[in-house]
Amino acid sequence: MGLFTRVSKIWSQDMAIDLGTANTLVVLKGQGVVLNEPSVVAVVESKGKKSVLAVGDEAKTMLGRTPGNIQAIRPLRDGVIADFIVTEEMIKHFIKKVHKRSTFANPRILICVPTGSTPVERKAIQDSALAAGARRVQLIEEPIAAAIGAGLPISEATGSMVVDIGGGTTEIAVMSLGGVVYSNSLRVAGDAMDHSLQNFMRKEYNLLIGDSTAEKIKKEIGTAIPTNNNKYPVKGRDIRSGTPKEVNITEEDTSEALNPILKDMINGIKDALENTPPELSADLVDMGLTLTGGGALLKNIDKRFSKETGLPVHIADDPLACVAIGTGKALDQEETFSSILSEY
Repeated sequence: MGLFTRVSKIWSQDMAIDLGTANTLVVLKGQGVVLNEPSVVAVVESKGKKSVLAVGDEAKTMLGRTPGNIQAIRPLRDGVIADFIVTEEMIKHFIKKVHKRSTFANPRILICVPTGSTPVERKAIQDSALAAGARRVQLIEEPIAAAIGAGLPISEATGSMVVDIGGGTTEIAVMSLGGVVYSNSLRVAGDAMDHSLQNFMRKEYNLLIGDSTAEKIKKEIGTAIPTNNNKYPVKGRDIRSGTPKEVNITEEDTSEALNPILKDMINGIKDALENTPPELSADLVDMGLTLTGGGALLKNIDKRFSKETGLPVHIADDPLACVAIGTGKALDQEETFSSILSEY
């Protein structure tokens, strides 16, 4: 082992990254989650050359509000890389930020990927991290990381089921004995909920709203089963007159708007249950399914899923950070989880 490798090992702590469509979380070995920022990069173009202006929180405030020469980009779509160069810059920025700008930073990185991502997409994620300065890159599938983070007994001979609702994908998996028995990746999740709310506002109220407003509605008043008649004011642009206006919406409205997306998810869960071996299905009657990811925070989503599937539904303790925490645990206990980590 050369001196540089030895020195860089001392300087660079191993990292786990949950590279999400909406947010990126970074876990440092032995320290837990050290960074949680939106997966957004603001790029400025001058004389045909692009340079990064801002990343994360700072860039998110610019979404939908930028002048001509500045673009706020979300480089990941549906959990996979849509813009390779920008993703590389984003990972580089996060590595520097976490390692306090240490020049030697070239850590070993463990990154989660959606189960439905192709070998080409996985290689792209790996290449991005290597180009951003990683010493070695390993990948772990998202639902496995979510299950480890939620504390499910995935190494035992009992069935565990996880539904991880992220920004771009909903990952559904049934696991047993440390492996995945059935998995499916649906390309409907948090972003699809936002678009559904935008379409509903356009059709029902002739109101155009942006992504940030739709996300706000989802968080503030969005529900899977309406329980009250509270009104919530929404501001946007009137389609007919083109002027700004405000309307009041109810939980009933949001539940109607989100229904098609929730139905897709429920069908995905039912498919998973149909494809699960009978012995493991028997375990799920008692264990139920565990919800992780930001989508698990939607009001009454657990009640709706439980009603439609007949299974008990639990929400993980910290659904937003669950995948990152699980990835961090897999990084800490490399020997235990070595069979489920892959390299391309």
